[in-house]
Amino acid sequence: MSRVENQRKIIHLDMDCFYAAVEIRDNPSLKNKPVAIGGPAHQRSVLATCNYEARQYGLHSAMPTSRALQLCPSLILLPVNMQKYRDISKSIFKTFKEYTEIIEPLSLDEAFLDVSENTECHGSATWLAEIIRQRIFAQQQLTVSAGIAPNKFLAKIASDWQKPNGLFTIKPEMVIDFMLGLPVGKIPGVGEVTENKLHQLNIKTCGDLQRIEKQVLEETLGKLGERLYTLCRGIDDRPVNPNRIRKSLSAETTFPHDLSSLAECITAAAPLYTKLIEQLKKHDDREIHKLYIKIKFFDFTQTTVECTAEKPEQEKFETLIATGYQRENKAVRLLGLGVRFKASEEAQLSLVF
Repeated sequence: MSRVENQRKIIHLDMDCFYAAVEIRDNPSLKNKPVAIGGPAHQRSVLATCNYEARQYGLHSAMPTSRALQLCPSLILLPVNMQKYRDISKSIFKTFKEYTEIIEPLSLDEAFLDVSENTECHGSATWLAEIIRQRIFAQQQLTVSAGIAPNKFLAKIASDWQKPNGLFTIKPEMVIDFMLGLPVGKIPGVGEVTENKLHQLNIKTCGDLQRIEKQVLEETLGKLGERLYTLCRGIDDRPVNPNRIRKSLSAETTFPHDLSSLAECITAAAPLYTKLIEQLKKHDDREIHKLYIKIKFFDFTQTTVECTAEKPEQEKFETLIATGYQRENKAVRLLGLGVRFKASEEAQLSLVF
C-alpha cells in the first residue's frame, strides 16, 4: 500500500433505500410494508428502488415493474418524485460540506468524503462518520450507511458491509487480512459473467486472485485484469474528485409495446433526437467526438453501436440504429441515442441539483 494512500481517510456515505425511505417517512402508514418507487407496469417501467421488506421477495432496482408485481402482489408502488428527492439531497450534502469540501457525489444519495485533514473527533474518521449519520437522522429522519477506509474502493465495500443503517471501518492495518477472504464478486467491474469465469478457474476470493500473476490476468481479462491485480490487494490510488466530468449524454425510452421493425425504430428515434438536442444546449461548451445508440431487445439482451462524429446528425443515428437492429432482428423494448464528449480538464459537471 502506498504511503499517500495510507494517509487518506475516506468516508463513503450511502442513504438506505433513499427514495422509498423518503416516501415512508412522509407516510408512516407504509412502514413495515413492501414499498417500491417506479413507473406503472403497463408502461414497461422499472423500479428505481425498493425497501428491504420488498427485497425479501427478490425485488431490486432496475427490475421491470411487471415482474416485481408478480413476485410481490402486495407491493405498494409509488411514482418517482424527483424534485422532492433533489431538495432533500441538497440539504444532506450541505451537512457533508460542514465537515469537508472534498466531496465526490456519485448520485443524489451517495458520496465519497475525504476527511484526511479534518481534526474533529481527534482526527477519527469513524467517529466523524457516526456524527454525520446521527445529524442526518436528526434532520431528515432518514438513515445512512457509512464505510470508512484508506481508499475509495474499500470505503464503498465497507458501507455495504452492515447495511442498512450501519457503519463499518477498514483500518489500514486490517486491509491485508480483509482482502484475503473478500469474494471476487465484491470488486467493481466483476459482473456475473466474469465472476462465473473466475469461479471456473477456482478463484472465489481476492486471496485466490492474489495468487495469479499479473500477466496472466491481463492476458485473460485485458484491462480489467490489470485493475483486478491491484484491487484484489486493496490498493486504490484514486483521489476523491469533487469535479467529476460528464463523459456522455443520452436520451432513451422504454416503449409501451415492442417495436417489431427497423422502420418503427427509425420513427421512434425522431423524438429522442429532439430531446437529445435540447439537452445538449446545456452543454454547448463541450466538444463531441462520438455518437452512439443503445438497443434493448424484448428478451433484455442489448447492443450498442457508435461512430466518430463532431456533432449530432439524425441520419448518422439512423444508420447506427440499422446496424444495431440487424445484429439481432428482434423486437425492440428500449432505444437510446447519445453522444460522447472529448476529455477536457476544464469541462466539469455541476451537480444536477
